[in-house]
Amino acid sequence: MIRLFAALSIPAEVGAALVPRQIGIDGARWRPLEALHVTLRFFGEVREDVARDLDAELLSLRVRPFEITLQGAGAFGEGPDLHAVWAGVADTPELTRLAAACERAARRVRLPVETRRYRPHVTLAYLRRPDPRQAAAWMQANNLLRSPPILVSEFGLFSSVLTAEGSRYTLEASYPLARHGPAHPFAAEE
Repeated sequence: MIRLFAALSIPAEVGAALVPRQIGIDGARWRPLEALHVTLRFFGEVREDVARDLDAELLSLRVRPFEITLQGAGAFGEGPDLHAVWAGVADTPELTRLAAACERAARRVRLPVETRRYRPHVTLAYLRRPDPRQAAAWMQANNLLRSPPILVSEFGLFSSVLTAEGSRYTLEASYPLARHGPAHPFAAEE
């Protein structure tokens, strides 16, 4: 079994501009620069044979390159149940279509249907019983966050391993938009 998700990587220069915002909430587990991404679809624990089928489905997606912009800040949860703070992603039809295409790919390989509404974001920190006033102050201080446009010319299939320090991600396959890419690690062995 392998824990997988499809996501857009955040360019280093955009991520570097987010790092100074990772302060102000006691006990927050701020995500390292290399872990910053926009999830398209979390697939969960997947058998290796299903991962190969999923890889083939994702490779077949036909989406043209597009741009996204990080915009605003927010949190998941409320009051003492706050569990993450994030940078938002401005609404774009192309991003919504790509996420929907990843959902259809998951359904074609018979993975469970995602029931939550898609809300693109970049998780900046995970929280455990934070002071709600600190989280509210952080959101207010970062509410006007806005990145330059980010060109999306590919997306990736990542594996995730849970560790005591947080999740560790590995890029397993990359899918260029509007063209076929090289061989993928989940290709069936000949």
